[in-house]
Amino acid sequence: MEFQNSLNFAKELDAQDPLRSFRDEFLFPQQNGKPFIYLCGNSLGLQPKSARAVLNKQLDNWQDLAVEGWFEGETPWMYYHKELKKLMAPIVGARAEEVCPMNTLTVNLHLLMVSFYRPDEKKYKIIMEAGAFPSDQYALESQVRFHGFDPAEAIIEIAPRAGEYTLRTEDITRAIADNKDELAMVLFGGINYFSGQWFDMEAITRAGHAAGAIVGFDLAHAAGNVPLQLHDWQVDFACWCTYKYQNSGPGGIGAIFVHEKHFGDQDMSRFAGWWGYQESIRFKMEKGFIAEPGADGWQVSCTQVIPMALYHASLQIFEKAGFMEPLRRKSLTLTAYLRYVIREVNLAIGDEQYQVITPENDDAHGAQLSVIAKGDAKAIFNKLVENNVLGDWREPNVIRFGPAPLYNSFEDIYHTGELLLQLSKAAAI
Repeated sequence: MEFQNSLNFAKELDAQDPLRSFRDEFLFPQQNGKPFIYLCGNSLGLQPKSARAVLNKQLDNWQDLAVEGWFEGETPWMYYHKELKKLMAPIVGARAEEVCPMNTLTVNLHLLMVSFYRPDEKKYKIIMEAGAFPSDQYALESQVRFHGFDPAEAIIEIAPRAGEYTLRTEDITRAIADNKDELAMVLFGGINYFSGQWFDMEAITRAGHAAGAIVGFDLAHAAGNVPLQLHDWQVDFACWCTYKYQNSGPGGIGAIFVHEKHFGDQDMSRFAGWWGYQESIRFKMEKGFIAEPGADGWQVSCTQVIPMALYHASLQIFEKAGFMEPLRRKSLTLTAYLRYVIREVNLAIGDEQYQVITPENDDAHGAQLSVIAKGDAKAIFNKLVENNVLGDWREPNVIRFGPAPLYNSFEDIYHTGELLLQLSKAAAI
């Protein structure tokens, strides 16, 4: 598509957008009586208008049914997670029995590593990307120490080459192959939170398995953002939060994926709880843990009904939109237009004031462009916020723009570019 840097062109793209009506299903933050251009869905998604009604329905169930709500009403709480599983599976390319909403992301990562990180004296090392989100770094450090190893020796971090901002797939797969004799696990983010790079998850999984290692992913920035095929790619496990692109609310419920090939492993370790016990005999209250088949067997504590209700509201919107394929089509056009507009700003200034470090290849990014801003980058970011454009700031000089296809428009992108140009010209005076 040949883009134009004009308001009329942006409005024309919006008029042709088959997903344009979904914007009206979300609530936008306001400032000085005007809505924000919200480009921070990669950090916290907007509130669906339906969230209040779905939440109130569960509050009414609590009021009207009290403890009987576990088994009575339209959505008995004992089985509520099953309704969500059916809607979650298409988002990550899984079978319903392979996914489960539960806990929060890092709690789930720890629970899954109990099962999948089983080091011995020979194979104990973990490969991850350098600059992974700190929570992943801390989780892996503590898991390694728990097993009696030194993180400095056991964790191998793969960094971009000198002068580059993103990783090359061949460097990742080579590091996996080079360390195969000592490698127990590969644990990557699906998309790196800082650079916005979407890693070649299929290639990483294939390389990890060829090295005899377990392969897992933190999909915090990937689930609900890019098309995933966790089952077909043979990924061993994954976990993610749902409050970014999946709009489940601040601190919303987390989720897990466990490939069905592991369901029959009776020797697999896990930290067990009553809620993961086999559902058909759970209320016999007997000793001796028997896992519920599938990902549900990794549940530990009671279903979180209220957080699941908020997540359910958003999942229903995903279903109505047709899940990931139409969202991905729009997302690619949105980010391509944003990249174009930023280039136009640089041309107008006569300098590369804004350098996009997120890969341009469609297979290597999601709905986020990470931009290095020259000069007083924080001042530029603050001025954007003052003028109702809300992205995300990362030290030392990166502004992350995350246009979400469910609620962002092409007009949003145009106005963001116009404001960047105005602020940059004013800063140069």
